[in-house]
Amino acid sequence: MSTAFLVVAILSALWGVVDAILIAVALDRRGVRVNMILFRFFPFRYLSEYKRVTVKETGKVGSLYYSYVAAMNVALVCAVIGLVLRAR
Repeated sequence: MSTAFLVVAILSALWGVVDAILIAVALDRRGVRVNMILFRFFPFRYLSEYKRVTVKETGKVGSLYYSYVAAMNVALVCAVIGLVLRAR
């Protein structure tokens, strides 16, 4: 059972990485320079920038913002559950 949670955690983390790349592309299209090395270390900086830009542009937060946050939360919760179950 713990393996299933860990697999879901890995898949969710990959989903988050894809979202991060798409956010970087979206920011680049809007004229915001994105340093991919810094993006690894400070993802929330660019995430908040994406949120600010999309709210300014459309009046709503972009869907990639929620997708990234959801993916990382699912990855965290499933990883913790999987590790706790594995430790038993």
